[in-house]
Amino acid sequence: MTKPELLAPAGNFEKLQAALIYGADAVYFGGENFSLRAFGDNFTREEILQAVEFTHALGKKIYAAVNIYARNADFDELADYLKFLDTAGVDAILVSDLGVMTLARKITNLQIHVSTQANVTNFHAAKFFHELGASRIVLARELTRDEIADIKANCAAELEIFVHGAMCISYSGRCWLSKFLTGRDANRGACTHSCRWKYNLVEEMRDGEFFPVASDERGSYVMNSKDLCLLPYLGEVIKSGVSSLKIEGRMKSVNYVAGVVKVYRAAIDSFCENPDAFEIRGEWLDELDKVAHRPYTTGFFLGDGKSTEIYSTSKPKRSANFLGIVREFDADTMTATIEQRGKFSVGMQAEFLQPHGEIFSQTITEMRDADGVEIFSAPHAQQIVKLPVDKPVEIWSLMREPT
Repeated sequence: MTKPELLAPAGNFEKLQAALIYGADAVYFGGENFSLRAFGDNFTREEILQAVEFTHALGKKIYAAVNIYARNADFDELADYLKFLDTAGVDAILVSDLGVMTLARKITNLQIHVSTQANVTNFHAAKFFHELGASRIVLARELTRDEIADIKANCAAELEIFVHGAMCISYSGRCWLSKFLTGRDANRGACTHSCRWKYNLVEEMRDGEFFPVASDERGSYVMNSKDLCLLPYLGEVIKSGVSSLKIEGRMKSVNYVAGVVKVYRAAIDSFCENPDAFEIRGEWLDELDKVAHRPYTTGFFLGDGKSTEIYSTSKPKRSANFLGIVREFDADTMTATIEQRGKFSVGMQAEFLQPHGEIFSQTITEMRDADGVEIFSAPHAQQIVKLPVDKPVEIWSLMREPT
C-alpha cells in the first residue's frame, strides 16, 4: 500500500515552517494575487523563493494556489506570475480555470493540479482534465467514499481529497453571496464569509420588522457549516487509493496547523505500518479538540451529508489557548526561550506540544525577559520570555494553556 501524501496549508512563512516541521509531506500557499485567500498573509515573490528553498531542503514539496476564476484583465500579470513560479521551482500549481490551465501549459513546465473549485464529481471529468495535462485532481468535497473509489478505478491521475478543516456551504465553494452583499467576490479570493453571519427574516409588507429565523435570542446561522474531520475514517480514506490528504486552513493559526498536522501524520504512519491493527487513539481526538474548530462532521464521505450545519453560533471553539513558540532550549540550565503569542504568567499551568516528542505539562514557576530581568507576566505581543522547563523541549514546540 502506497502511503498518501499529507498536504498542509501555509498561510505565511511561519505556518509553512510549522507544517513541514510537524510532519507534512507538502504544503500549499497563495501569492499576493490569483488565489482564493486574498485576505490571508500570503507570500511575496521574495518569500516564495525562501519558501521553496526551505521546503526543498527538507526533501518535501510546495504547491502554489492559482485557483481564481480569472477575468480577461488578469492575464497579462498572470502570465508573468506563472513564469515566476516556474523559475522559482514550485512543484505544482492548483488551478480551477481552464484559461489559466491553458496558459500555464503554454508558457511553463509547471505540474498542474486541478482545484476542488473546478467541481470534479465524476471520472469522466477527471479523465478530461488528465488528458489536458493535469497530473492531479482535487476532487469536489461533495463526493462519497464509493464515488471517490469509482473515480480512482477509472482515472490514472493522482487524486487529492480534503480530510480536515472548514467547509463551504456552497457547492464546491463557488459562491456569489459575498459578491452580492458586499461587492467582494469569493471566486476571486475576496470572500467575506457572509454565510456565517447572523440573519433575520423581513416580511415584504412589514418594512423594518425583523423576525429571527430561529426562536431563540441568538438568531440562526442557517448557512454556517461545521468543520470536516475524516480522522475516524482515515483507514477507509487511505484504502480508497487517493494520493494526497489535504488539510484546509491557510487563514488558520500556526497552533492549528501544527496540531492538526501532527495528528494526521501520526495516524497515517500508524495505519500504513500495520493496517490490521490500526485504531483511532484518544489523544489524537483530544488534540483536534484543542485547536480552534466548529463541531466536526464527516461531510458527504459516508454518503448521507447529514448534520453538516450548525445553527447556534458561527464562532469556533477550542480547549487550549495558544501561548507561545519555543525558539531556543538550553539543556544545561533546562531553560526554554519562548516567543509569546498569548498572555501568560507565573503560576499558570502550561503544556508543550512538540514536533516529535510527547506532550507534557507543568506549572510556570519563574519567568525572565530577554535581558534576564525577572517578570511575572508576559502581556506584550511576541515578547521574548525565558522560563525553566521540567523536561527537555524541542525547538518549535508550542506552549499552550489548557482551558
